[in-house]
Amino acid sequence: MSRKAKILWTTDNKETAMHMVCLYAHNALIKGWMDEVEVLVWGASQRLIAEDAEVQAKVEAMVKEGVKVVACLKCADTMSVTSSLESCGVSVYYTGELLSAWIHSGETVVSV
Repeated sequence: MSRKAKILWTTDNKETAMHMVCLYAHNALIKGWMDEVEVLVWGASQRLIAEDAEVQAKVEAMVKEGVKVVACLKCADTMSVTSSLESCGVSVYYTGELLSAWIHSGETVVSV
């Protein structure tokens, strides 16, 4: 059985970001509920990270603890937030193939 969490984060709603996406992703890894946690940041969520210091700090803490956080380069470049995301430890690259691989894997993808 797979013990990997895959989360597609697209919302710019701070409450949902802090109290669902970040809370679950971080705790799932540090509490051992999952062996691996990967968060794909796509669209409006990127601007939230770039513009909100509290969200930035949470993302940095997650990355430091081993949560893999990646973001779509096309979205980031379009919104001029690439360097802000990278400074939080987010890996920024073209992620269409990554999301497609997630879908093809048959594993559950949580989308928020």
